[in-house]
Amino acid sequence: MSALIESLARDFDALPGREAAGLGPLREEALAAALRDGLPGRRSEAWKYTPLRALERRSFATAGAPVNVDPAVLAGIPAPRLVFVNGRHDAALSSLDGLPTGVSVRPLSQLLETGDPLAAEALSRRYPDPAEVFARLNTALATEGVVLQADANARGGNAVRLVFIGTPGASDSAWHLRHRIVLAPGARLDLVEHLLAAGEHRHLANSLVQVELGAGASLRHARLQEESTGATLVCRTDAVLGTDAGYRRIDLELGSALSRHELNVALRGERAHVHANGVLLADGRRHLDTRLDIDHGARDTTSELTWRGIGADRGKAVFHGGILIREGADGTDANLSNKNLLLSEGAEINTQPMLVIHADEVQAAHGATVGQLDPVSMFYLRSRGIPPGQARAMLTAAFCREPLSVIDEAAVRDAIGARLDTALQHSVAADMGEA
Repeated sequence: MSALIESLARDFDALPGREAAGLGPLREEALAAALRDGLPGRRSEAWKYTPLRALERRSFATAGAPVNVDPAVLAGIPAPRLVFVNGRHDAALSSLDGLPTGVSVRPLSQLLETGDPLAAEALSRRYPDPAEVFARLNTALATEGVVLQADANARGGNAVRLVFIGTPGASDSAWHLRHRIVLAPGARLDLVEHLLAAGEHRHLANSLVQVELGAGASLRHARLQEESTGATLVCRTDAVLGTDAGYRRIDLELGSALSRHELNVALRGERAHVHANGVLLADGRRHLDTRLDIDHGARDTTSELTWRGIGADRGKAVFHGGILIREGADGTDANLSNKNLLLSEGAEINTQPMLVIHADEVQAAHGATVGQLDPVSMFYLRSRGIPPGQARAMLTAAFCREPLSVIDEAAVRDAIGARLDTALQHSVAADMGEA
């Protein structure tokens, strides 16, 4: 048995709200399955390029008492926002001022305290595949998270911000967050996730997000990951889209030591649409693993996926882009583009686009490339007197710009673009020994 799972299971009997909302048996079942099957090895296709041997040997304590955080960490993150520090809700830093009419946002811990049925709905799913070990652990151990609901035809004004901050502690800690985002038919909402570090740490964060979009609902979702260079993040997003629903999102992976994100989108209603873009910045010794699985299960559904990867120093980026078009999903239009840049000989990028079609009359395309900066473009910039480091940073930033087009709101797009540019400039400078 791995030291990791043993350490996570150690405090299970004392887990707050373990039996709340009738969840006790399900939690016990999920933990038993995780203990029985352990962590997946290299023979698991889903984890082939992300070995877990080093993580398997580590032990983590349960996150302790709330930690004070300098409010300056939240500069530029306006309300309405819900803030979590080391996996615990921080009411003092949170503010729901300006929350759109018809939208409710509550911490999962409050629902568990009262035995609210919504807590059971958030945690009731089972995960039969041994490769889903972190989802099993999340089901067994999650006592905190966000439950967000938008009423029918609610129209979001201000974007709702979910802020997750990791801070240093006396020992390496682990926390498990379960989120449920439900938009009723016709609702529209903007959601931004911020994953930040208030100091260097080596904690483990395991989160699972469930998204449900009713008929005609629309969710614009941005996720900006800038965690500590020692942190380990495992995140899974499961989204189900109804008829005419639209899901637009962008993921920027700019931090952590090891980050694994699985994005699973099931288009169950006719004319449902997902447009999911992202950027992976694997520099230093960072290991970033993103796995997309898009399931077209209804007629005339569409998916647009544009991802860019950067490998610098000794970083490693892993990308899996899977598209399944089921029988009867005629009229589907699916497109995947994954382009990657290697800036260093020691960097590594593994990309795996997959397209499986069981329907007629569909349009589908997928492609992946791995290359280096264009020497002609470098020569052009250098001939104009631009220093090598600045020229590399300019070309790299331009390469990563296309995924940002998924963001409609100019203010959000500019803010995220600025964070991306800063991270790219630092990465290029470090790679050239200029940092």
